[in-house]
Amino acid sequence: MSNILHKIKAYLYDNVLTKDNPNDYTARTVSERSLNVRQICQAAVTRGGADISASSMEHATELFLKEMAYQLCDGFSINTGYFTASTTIRGVFDSPSEIFNKDKHSIIFKFNQGEKLRAEVPNIEVEILGIAESSAVILQVTDLKSGTVNDFLTPGRNLKIVGHKIKVAGDDPSVGIYFVDTATQERTKVERNDMVINNPSEVIVVIPELPAGTYNIEVVTQYSSGALLKESRNAILDKILTVA
Repeated sequence: MSNILHKIKAYLYDNVLTKDNPNDYTARTVSERSLNVRQICQAAVTRGGADISASSMEHATELFLKEMAYQLCDGFSINTGYFTASTTIRGVFDSPSEIFNKDKHSIIFKFNQGEKLRAEVPNIEVEILGIAESSAVILQVTDLKSGTVNDFLTPGRNLKIVGHKIKVAGDDPSVGIYFVDTATQERTKVERNDMVINNPSEVIVVIPELPAGTYNIEVVTQYSSGALLKESRNAILDKILTVA
């Protein structure tokens, strides 16, 4: 029998991706916070008893990640035991002689869990906290150009947002869809005429011409099943999105 060493908490949300069963739910984990390299290295020393300093570990990790990225860019696959990574090309080539065209083809990096990480699954206890409060939530986004989910953004192309009560509605000036630069916190709002579909469980927008970087996506709305809310509420996807 495995030893329970970890606990993950989750709320249940209506499963808007299935149409045949109106009574099923999906679980969404409650993320305590996002940890960066420095914080993980500090925890490895204070909690894990690492025999080197946190600063030395952070320096070595950054060197490792930089070299890993370099090798991935040369087409090598990576297997750390905890995760695998590879370089893939998305898009259709219409003939054997067609060359790579960045306007219709894209390069993405794929990461998947490895054996060592999968071996930790039996040590995790999941606590379902019940049905989530009936508020706006973003469950996932799909970049329709690359086909990636909760990952890449292609400026000028469509993004499909799936969630619960995410229809953009209301006259509050803050209402809208925003891409928030994680480095600068600069907010880029999607223009109303760039909203292709605007439904309670699905919104499709044209991604603004964002510069390369990483972004959060946020929906601000006064939408409710009945009358509009007096105050706007927001929903933020708990994943970081990348413009290459």
